[in-house]
Amino acid sequence: MNTLEAFAQTCDQLRTTTKRSEKIQCVAGYLATLEADELDAAARFFQGSILPPREPQISIGHRTVMAAAMRIFHLESSDIRTALRESGELGEAVAACYAPALDLGFFHESLTPARLRNRMREAAHLRGAQATLKRTRIVEKILADCGSAREVAVVCKIITGELRIGLREGFILDAIAQAFHQDIDEIRRAAAADADVGALAQAAKAGTLQSIEPGYGLPIAAMLASPILFGSTYTELSDGNWIAEDKFDGIRAQLHCNGNTVHLFSRTGKKIEAHFPEIATDAITYFSQPVILDGEILASRNGRALSFQTLQPRIARKDPDAALQHEIPVVFVAFDVLAEGREMLLEHPWHERRAALEKLFVEPFAQHIRIAPVTMLQEPFAQQIHALFDEARARGNEGLMLKRTDSLYSTGRRGKSWLKLKRELATLDVVVTAVEWGHGKRADMLSDYTFAVRGNNDELLTIGKAYSGLTDAEIRTLTVWFQEHMSGNMATRRAHAVDASPLICPVLLGSFFVNR
Repeated sequence: MNTLEAFAQTCDQLRTTTKRSEKIQCVAGYLATLEADELDAAARFFQGSILPPREPQISIGHRTVMAAAMRIFHLESSDIRTALRESGELGEAVAACYAPALDLGFFHESLTPARLRNRMREAAHLRGAQATLKRTRIVEKILADCGSAREVAVVCKIITGELRIGLREGFILDAIAQAFHQDIDEIRRAAAADADVGALAQAAKAGTLQSIEPGYGLPIAAMLASPILFGSTYTELSDGNWIAEDKFDGIRAQLHCNGNTVHLFSRTGKKIEAHFPEIATDAITYFSQPVILDGEILASRNGRALSFQTLQPRIARKDPDAALQHEIPVVFVAFDVLAEGREMLLEHPWHERRAALEKLFVEPFAQHIRIAPVTMLQEPFAQQIHALFDEARARGNEGLMLKRTDSLYSTGRRGKSWLKLKRELATLDVVVTAVEWGHGKRADMLSDYTFAVRGNNDELLTIGKAYSGLTDAEIRTLTVWFQEHMSGNMATRRAHAVDASPLICPVLLGSFFVNR
C-alpha cells in the first residue's frame, strides 16, 4: 500500500461519496497501512501541500508539466490542449494522453508518496540559470515512473497544487485519529501546536502526540467569529458571561516571538514581517519569553485607528523605508495569547488566556505593540452594546467583537463563542463587463465575474473581480444566462477557457456589496 498507485486509488474512492464519515473511513484505512516515511508524505498530500512548512515550498507550473509530458509520452502540444478543453484539469488531460514512457535512459522505479516528496524537495532547492530545465527533467523522471493513467493524473495534481478531492478542513485530522486510535481532541491540540500534518501523523502512529510542543514560526489556524445582527435583542448572549472589545479595521495577524526570531503571519498563513519591521523589532526587545499572539495590524496615529485604505500601501510594500513608516505608522493590537514558553494555551478558557496576556504587557509599553482593551458586558445588553459600538466607531474601528469568557480557542472554526457586530454593508449597483470560465470543478461554468460602475460620461469603469459568494447551482443558472446574452463569437469560448481570456458580456447583474 506504500505505492503512489494506492494513493491514487484512494483519491478516486473519495470522489465516489459525499458522506463525511465514509471519506474519513476511506482515508483512515489507507493511512493505517503506511510506513512512517510514506505516512509523512501522504498525509501532507491529502492536506494539499508537499513539503514540511519550514522548508522551501514549491508547485510546478502547467507549462513545465506539459513540456515534460510531451517528451515522455511523445505528444504534441495540441494533444494535451485538446484533452484540456474536454476535462478542464491539467492532470486529467495528461492522464488522457498517457502511454507507457519511451526509453529515454531513465532508471525506472515505482513511485511512492515519499519518493515523490523527495524529488519535489530536490526541485524546490534548485537555484540558478539552469533551475527551470532541471525542474523539467525531474518532472520527466516522475512521469516516466508512473505506472498508470490514474497515477499520472494524481501526480500532476499534487505537483501543481491542484489535488481537489473534497477533503474539507479537519477531515485529515479525523482520519489520523481514526487510523491510529487516538483521541480527536488530542490530535487537534497537537495540530494547533505544530502545523506540520506529516509530523502529526507520524506522532499519532508512534503514540508520541504529547511530545509535540508549540511550533514557533508555524502559523496556527485563526479562531473565527460569527456575525450577529445590529439592533437585535442579542439573545445570543443569554448564556454565560461576555466581554466586548473593538473590532479593528486592519488585517488579522499572528505574532510569533522566540528570542531574536520574530514571524508575523496573515490570516492565510502568509509571512508578512518584512512589511512591518517596526513591529518585529519591538517584539524582540519587549517580550522576555517566547509567545504566540493573535491580534490585528492597523494603521494608527495618536491612539486613533486610521482606515484600512490608509494601511494598504504598507501591506503592498516589503521592507518599507523610514519615510513610509513615518507616513503610515502601524501597531499590532494583541487580543489573545495562544502559546507562552513551551505551553500551548488553546484549551484554556478565554479569561485565563486574557490574564496571561495582561501579564505580558508591562510599562513602559512598546511603541508598535499594544493590548486590546476589553469591557465586561452586563444586562440589559442592548444599551451597553450600542454605547460601546458608537465609541468604537468614534475611535475609527469597525464595530465590536463579543467573546464568551469561558470559550476555548477553536482553531480554524467559526462558532458562537465569538461574535462580531457591524452595521450592514452598503450596496452598489454594478455592471458585469466580463465573465471567465472557472477551474477544477467549475471548469464548465462561467464563475469569475468582472464588475464595473458607470462613470460621469456613462462609461464603464472596472472596480474589481469576484470568484465566490454564489452556489454552484446559482453559477450554472447564470452561465446559461451569460451564454444567451454574450457578445462576440461563441464558437471560440472553449479556447478562451484554456488561456483564460475574458468573454465580454455587458449586462446589469444587480447589487454588489461594498466590502474589501
